Amino acid sequence: MSKDLILSFKHAISKAFAELYDHELPFESVKIEKTNPSFEGSFTFVVFPYLRVTKSKPEATAEAIGEHVLSSMDEVKATNVVKGFLNFEITDQYWIAYMSGLLRSERLGKPTATPEKIMVEYSSPNTNKPLHLGHVRNNLLGFSISQILSYYGHDVIKANLINDRGIHICKSMLAYNLFANEETPETNGTKGDHLVGKYYVEFDKAYRQEQSDLIDSGKTEEEAKLQSKLMADARDMLTKWEQGDDETLALWNKLNGWVYEGFETSYTRMGVDFDTYYKESNTYLLGKKMVQDGLEKGIFFKKEDGSIWVDLTDYGLDQKLLLRADGTSVYMTQDIGTADLKYKDYAMDRSIYVVGNEQEYHFKVLKLILKKLGQPYAEGVQHMSYGMVELPSGKLKTREGKVVDADDLMDEMHATAKERTEEQGKTDGLAKESMQELFETLGLGALKYFLLKVDPTKRILFNPADSIDFQGNTGTFIQYTHARGQSILRSSAITPSVAEHVELNGYEQNLIAHFFQFDDVLKEAAQQMSPALIAQHLYDTAKNYNSFYNQCPILKAENEDIIGLRLALTQVTVTMLQTCGNLLGMAMPDKM
Repeated sequence: MSKDLILSFKHAISKAFAELYDHELPFESVKIEKTNPSFEGSFTFVVFPYLRVTKSKPEATAEAIGEHVLSSMDEVKATNVVKGFLNFEITDQYWIAYMSGLLRSERLGKPTATPEKIMVEYSSPNTNKPLHLGHVRNNLLGFSISQILSYYGHDVIKANLINDRGIHICKSMLAYNLFANEETPETNGTKGDHLVGKYYVEFDKAYRQEQSDLIDSGKTEEEAKLQSKLMADARDMLTKWEQGDDETLALWNKLNGWVYEGFETSYTRMGVDFDTYYKESNTYLLGKKMVQDGLEKGIFFKKEDGSIWVDLTDYGLDQKLLLRADGTSVYMTQDIGTADLKYKDYAMDRSIYVVGNEQEYHFKVLKLILKKLGQPYAEGVQHMSYGMVELPSGKLKTREGKVVDADDLMDEMHATAKERTEEQGKTDGLAKESMQELFETLGLGALKYFLLKVDPTKRILFNPADSIDFQGNTGTFIQYTHARGQSILRSSAITPSVAEHVELNGYEQNLIAHFFQFDDVLKEAAQQMSPALIAQHLYDTAKNYNSFYNQCPILKAENEDIIGLRLALTQVTVTMLQTCGNLLGMAMPDKM
């Protein structure tokens, strides 16, 4: 909501309490809400919490305060009371002036007055397999949060920590040596990340067969695991990697190079990007020194076997391993070192980790350890936790048979958009190349909107077919509204404008009042790191505009002033859809 008008309401209501009830009500505590659509008005003050002060019935309290505000605020045209809800109707003159400002404005929404430097880390893939369904929600959330924080005025660094070392990477490398026969992405005709992922699966198949053979020969399951030659060879390859063996490093660089090319192709198609990359191979040793320093200062302790731990029982947690008895690091050690490196590189105020909710304990521990180490950036560590996303079984074929690849999902979305759009006859007059671009825009827009409209903390069951619908709360409905608005603007020779003397009807007022809410939505979305709030505003924009469109002729209105006004409403709607779409990473087609 616009600060000036809302501040006026707060001051007027505070003054009303002082004069009517001899009660000092700090204006900062006054809450002004958006009016329920079933009531007349744009803003509402709820009196129920103050009845102990007024010592009168809700209706009487609301009537008295309403009369006082009406007499002191020129912007208020009328009031109405529904039980304890005091609703304010705003004058046309105010809305006209507000619309004129929007039409002239270079951007929608006010930025924060206290910008911060914030790093948002997301994606964090492993280089032994392609991006999968879980990465899709992670990437879309991380990118959207970055967009929202940046638009709100913060200095945002988008970071990607790539897990490019460890036994899981060596499994793909070993299987490639054993089974690939020098196969490459070029000879195979596939993306590099899928090729490397294929050999990670091949290792698992060979390992399972080896286990089965050993058990058939009389070994117990535990003995079979201990005697596995494949696993021993993978561990030996990891040792060689850590020792800098040239042949091992050459294979590692070759396979990882293929994977990075595949990742970038997927990221580009998904519409996400990064400002900086960190690789575990460069950071996994950094935390060891910090742990040793903490041990020397008595912050950590060593057990009899030589392993190093931190005791967090005073915080209601347990003891956490930081270095194994053989001196090797664990994930927590690596994250300690990487957090320090990030701060040295960027000195950010906050470091946000976009990671699934199964890691909530991990990041709680990380923050406590950094605090115990006295790191100045510890308080700025934030875990952006989100729920898992699943698909109905049997909806998509997967390359690995266990998880849904991101590329497969995007292909399915493109195909579903093509089918639904052709069914609706929305491709008439479009060239073949334009149609393919439209299908991609609609498919990925539907995917992004569906995944981002849900509160990040909640689990999602995503059905691609349900997400593409030209009616209802879908990305496709929103994109179609944008294309409709652009079509209207292209069809008119009259310039969008707002005449001072024009009168507004209810649909026009409602649409303008909706635009008015964006300041608060942007602020709340940035503070809560919730793209879902932007998605809801985006849908409400499309819904309110369509209500206005269905009831208010635009190009055939009775005079040019009204045509200009309704074109102005269309223009701001289009801008609002584009702005919110950009914050979600959604493209808006100009034609459909």
